Amino acid sequence: MNNALTIDLEEYFQIHVLAGHINPDTWHTFPSFVQENTQRILDMLDEKGIRATFFCLGWIAERHGDLVRRIHRMGHEVACHGYAHQVIYQQDPARFREDVTRARQVLEDATGQPVIGYRAPTYSITEKTMWALQILEEVGFRYDSSIFPIYHDNYGIPDAPRFPFRVPGKTLVEFPISTLRMGPVNLPISGGGYFRLLPYPLTKMGLRVLASSRRPFVFYIHPWELNPDTPKVPGMSAISRFRTYTGIGTARARFERLLADFRFAPARDVLTELGLL
Repeated sequence: MNNALTIDLEEYFQIHVLAGHINPDTWHTFPSFVQENTQRILDMLDEKGIRATFFCLGWIAERHGDLVRRIHRMGHEVACHGYAHQVIYQQDPARFREDVTRARQVLEDATGQPVIGYRAPTYSITEKTMWALQILEEVGFRYDSSIFPIYHDNYGIPDAPRFPFRVPGKTLVEFPISTLRMGPVNLPISGGGYFRLLPYPLTKMGLRVLASSRRPFVFYIHPWELNPDTPKVPGMSAISRFRTYTGIGTARARFERLLADFRFAPARDVLTELGLL
């Protein structure tokens, strides 16, 4: 069974934890590493014959359209991560609609193909922002991968379904971020900081459990997480520094092991195999 490999395409200075330190109006003043970071991933995937989904920011696509076109030409799915990496619970419906519509148009202009997948910045479709799913369907998206069925201070719907499903009353399909059920709680094991912080054998064991259930998991990573030279931005709290930078030095080697240990495909293809698209 194929599992979904997803890359959230953004710069290191655009992450949510820095939102209170860096004004988006100043993003253009920071050194950019997204081209080099993403090319390393593209080379790794090409060497292994793996295709993935790249959830791309519209802001990135406007400035690095050649990178988005390269991703598309290499056979990967280009999906949408919004335009300016702003969490949904700090937007109203009109602003959210404008953000995703703008981002989707930029990406479709770059690739010449429909963009059908969306992932919210910082998984910010929560119980308070479920209204966003209706807007996603109305503007033309066919699937979302934003709901994280865990407890977290910035995101999460702990009692949400853990496996792909069609949103009740809609044609939109949800591919929730994968978790391992342990007693009464769901444990995050499928990417990002959890991938960097947890020992790889533990991650592999958890993903093997999911794979043995004959249900696909979705794995996610950001290009900056695989670059040990990612700049450290001052002013962050101790917990934020820990979450953001711990494990970066060994993440690339772990990622290479992950690619060898599991079968992967774009999220669009996995959902098609399940008969949901």
